[in-house]
Amino acid sequence: MKKGQEDLEYLIISKPRWEDDLPPERNWLVRLRGSLWQQKSALFGVLILLFVLLLALLAPIVAPFDPDAQLFSRAMKPPLTVFEGKILVMGTDHLGRDLFSRIIYGSQVSIIVGFFSVFISGGIGLTIGLVSGYFGGKIDYFLMRVADFVLSFPFILMALALISILGSSLFLIIFAISTRLWVIYARVVRGNVLSLKETEFVVAAKAMGGSPFRVIFQHLMPNVLPAVIIIASLYLGRMIIIEAGLSFLGLGVPPPTPTWGGLLAEGRSYIYVSWWIVIFPGLAITFTVLGTNLVGDWLRDVLDPRLRTR
Repeated sequence: MKKGQEDLEYLIISKPRWEDDLPPERNWLVRLRGSLWQQKSALFGVLILLFVLLLALLAPIVAPFDPDAQLFSRAMKPPLTVFEGKILVMGTDHLGRDLFSRIIYGSQVSIIVGFFSVFISGGIGLTIGLVSGYFGGKIDYFLMRVADFVLSFPFILMALALISILGSSLFLIIFAISTRLWVIYARVVRGNVLSLKETEFVVAAKAMGGSPFRVIFQHLMPNVLPAVIIIASLYLGRMIIIEAGLSFLGLGVPPPTPTWGGLLAEGRSYIYVSWWIVIFPGLAITFTVLGTNLVGDWLRDVLDPRLRTR
């Protein structure tokens, strides 16, 4: 009996995650750290995200002007114009507001919406996917039908309904995005759990009297976290685009708070006479999303066992 218990403990402790016979030094966190310096594109993406994050955090220090200060005497000044001894790096908009300062402050909204939406939707989807995949049966059927209903509901229509009822705010945008995108995480996690819960180390944990809570969060969750991280990194850029799209349509954070999508909407009427009002916010969105995509591709290459060689 003692020998059999030792065998079960060996299966639980030594069962490798993601691949059979995976050496301990190839833990996925170690692989991430080691591979970053080898992939220039991934390093470039990380630097872009760090740059945008620092701009958002240090906006009151970095921004040369008040983003909401209007001065009609400097309206629609082109980039690199010297006005009253100060250089307008990206020019000004139709109300004389400094575009560079507004883009810096607009990064705060994009970062907050992107990261909090990823965190909230990922947490909801991870929990539902673990519960649905592990317990199966009626619980799995009910949760997956809820997921099907959420997917069938048009996102823009849902956002319009929420905003018309609750009003437009930063929290509401995060809530609207999170209530839609958790389904992606839940479906992927559920599929991984269905394949993992019949493996030897999970069966051994159950045989030793492990509670469902312990099996789910101690043995299953560490194995599906890399997949969740991959999805989060790939969808971070998409959430930034969604926020910009909602702001462009007038469904985002209300003025005067600057947002990248709102800057695009304000500048579209002046694109033929003041091209910089649209170009620079568009470039900010483009490079930020490019950085998230490069980081997402790097995480997928490192963490996805189907793309990794021994």
